Amino acid sequence: MVAYRKHDGALVHVCPEPEEEDGPLFAAIKKGDVRQVRALVGQEHSQMSSEPGWMAVHEAARYGQEACLNVLLAGKGHGMINTRTAQDQTALLLAVSYSHAGCARLLLERGADTALMNKDRETPLYKACEEDNAEIVAMLLNHGASVNVHCNQGWTPLQEAVCRNNVEICEMLVQAGARLTPANVYGISPLFTAAQSGQVATLRFLIKHGADVDSQATDGATALYEATKNGHVKVVELLLSQKADANKASKRGLLPLHIAAQNGDDILVPMLIPATTKARIRRAGISPLHVAAEHNMDDVLELLIQADFDVNARLSREHSKLYEDHRTTALYFSVANNNVDAVRMLLEAGADPNLDLFNPLLVAVRGGCMEAVTLLVEHGADVNAYLSTHPTTFPATVLFAMKHLSMLKYILDNGCDALACFRCAHGSSPHPPLKLNHFERDERRYTELNMTDECTARHCVQFCEMVSIPSMCRWAGPIVDVLLDYVGRVRLCSRLQEHLDSYPDWHPIKVRAATTPPLMQMCRLRIRQVVGVQRLRRLKTLPLPGPLLRFLVYKRESIDFE
Repeated sequence: MVAYRKHDGALVHVCPEPEEEDGPLFAAIKKGDVRQVRALVGQEHSQMSSEPGWMAVHEAARYGQEACLNVLLAGKGHGMINTRTAQDQTALLLAVSYSHAGCARLLLERGADTALMNKDRETPLYKACEEDNAEIVAMLLNHGASVNVHCNQGWTPLQEAVCRNNVEICEMLVQAGARLTPANVYGISPLFTAAQSGQVATLRFLIKHGADVDSQATDGATALYEATKNGHVKVVELLLSQKADANKASKRGLLPLHIAAQNGDDILVPMLIPATTKARIRRAGISPLHVAAEHNMDDVLELLIQADFDVNARLSREHSKLYEDHRTTALYFSVANNNVDAVRMLLEAGADPNLDLFNPLLVAVRGGCMEAVTLLVEHGADVNAYLSTHPTTFPATVLFAMKHLSMLKYILDNGCDALACFRCAHGSSPHPPLKLNHFERDERRYTELNMTDECTARHCVQFCEMVSIPSMCRWAGPIVDVLLDYVGRVRLCSRLQEHLDSYPDWHPIKVRAATTPPLMQMCRLRIRQVVGVQRLRRLKTLPLPGPLLRFLVYKRESIDFE
């Protein structure tokens, strides 16, 4: 199509691109008018087209006009049989490319050269395999066509035949001397091509003739790896039956089992598990559990757990550093994805929630996922987790729960250290002025946690400083009110008092902080202290009366004193 536009680019008219008119000879060839062709063939320049290099013999081969081609090749026309077009195409290559067997046979009988290639270094035999034409392949082989010539991409005729799953052509090529091992520019062999494209018949043929089932491409991928990646179940089954090695890794360090887990293929995973050794997985530095958890493949995750894969396997340093937060466990991936079902499966299978540098509980609290938080706490997650890269004087769990008061109360119920929030280095003395830019940066650091920042805060951030950040200061009163339930007598620092003075509604909180806690609260705190953080998570299993248990978890009106 041709588009006509104004000087400003506005579209005026669109119409088909004008076609150049054919000369009389070329028009006769297209029609197959042999008498007209015979009458015109002797005229000067009649065999040249307006297209550079395009001759009448090319036109006849292109349109499959065998009778016209026979006329053109008679006499002086025979000298044009191997003439090339601007794209280096011969008449034979054109006849083969358009599957005109009669024209191809005529050209071969008249001596057409089977070795001449186009600009992509594709021979007539290569094009015949590409067109899946067994008749022309046999014809070319009978006229001495070379079977091991590579095109620009390194492909051979055998690889083209394999792609099309044509066993007949493959057999002809192998009998004519085609090698089974040549690889293209990416190191891909014919067997690899068959596995990659899911061609079972040609794959079986190549294996029968001795092709190496464990050959690897330049990226280290094996035929088994590639078949797994593309989900070719029959191919994987055949390769495994022929003892293909499932423990050969790609250059990325991944095994076929990893890629099956990533794809969530619950058919291939059970097939690959017995063929994959746990020692090789450990050497890989990444478990299929990590991959399944990262991609939320819960069915595969369950299969791997049932197969006794280590739920506490940790990423190698090389793999861990690919993530900004330096995560290492499958549990972390599931928590980060907010996948509660996967979190439950891993924890019930024995996953340790305290192995990562950045505790998964902090991820769940920051994400506001109460169900995941509950599961992690019930399975022993550290409710007093800190961040070594971004130090605070109070637990980081409190930091992330500040905007989720119900969650803050839950982690405090389960033993989080509330008293640490009231230990201020300045006490009642005047506090140094806040450097707002510094704290705004800290807010981004703590809420987004860009772990790639290697510079830790020079200053260990205090609770009163954190609640002074502009986005947090409006929460200061309710947060302090919740924390006061979990401490005895405390003295608020001058900055926290300033915050409580800033809103009239917060005055009762300030009064409460300055008042000695009731005896009931002091008793509760003492009992909780004796019970300990670990046993607080299992209060329901303790041999204590029901009312006392409710009292220990701060349920109001839980004890009848009458």
